[in-house]
Amino acid sequence: MTVMKSLLAAAVATVALGAQAQALPTAGTLVVVPANGEVVHANDQVTVTLAIEEQDKDKAAAASRVNQKMNQGVAIVKKADPQAVLKTQGYYTYAVYPETAPLPPGAAAKPRVPTGWRVGQYLQVTTSNLAALPKTVSAAQGVLTLNRLNFGLAPATVRKLDDQRIAAAYKNLNERVAAIAGAMGRNVNDAVIDTIDFEGSGNYAQRVNVAGARAMSADMAAYGGSQVAEPSFEPGETTLNMGLVAKIKFK
Repeated sequence: MTVMKSLLAAAVATVALGAQAQALPTAGTLVVVPANGEVVHANDQVTVTLAIEEQDKDKAAAASRVNQKMNQGVAIVKKADPQAVLKTQGYYTYAVYPETAPLPPGAAAKPRVPTGWRVGQYLQVTTSNLAALPKTVSAAQGVLTLNRLNFGLAPATVRKLDDQRIAAAYKNLNERVAAIAGAMGRNVNDAVIDTIDFEGSGNYAQRVNVAGARAMSADMAAYGGSQVAEPSFEPGETTLNMGLVAKIKFK
């Protein structure tokens, strides 16, 4: 039994020496290491897209109503949120044609005559006044429709988070280099940074102010719109990433 144990120990020692002999040399090795840092921040800005569309047999009548309601909607939004940045866009006019049955073989198609016109326009509203957002949207919906709403981070917020993103990415680099050094059987102190290439990216968000409920109702009555119940919004949060690639050289 003792002889068997001695033989087994000798075999294990031989295998260990063989593994050491086969280990690759790492002196002067250059390792390319990718790393990433994440920062999570509550959204503090929102971009709202409002829209108006009218349909009429008379193209001029449809366009006139769109122009009138867009002017009313712009006035309501400016009143509700003076700090908002407004941008009108996407004005369109389309002809509406009647449905036609499939033509029999050989029959010539007659020129199509429109039966009406669709006219519309969009209003983009960007603001950081998130507290007043439900009232602002509710007031605007008395005249316009809510087409799209996107929360994100304000550019100023993204700039403030740059330091945190860089620190997070650099910390992740150190963690990964330590893991690589351990896998190579080297001391992390033998690793020297040769090059670091930072690549940053960012997002958007928002905050708010409030107008009185009576004043808002009076505005809606003045513009001839019906009052809409306030919607509920959850701004959420945005994750910002900072990626880097480093060249690490082992002594």
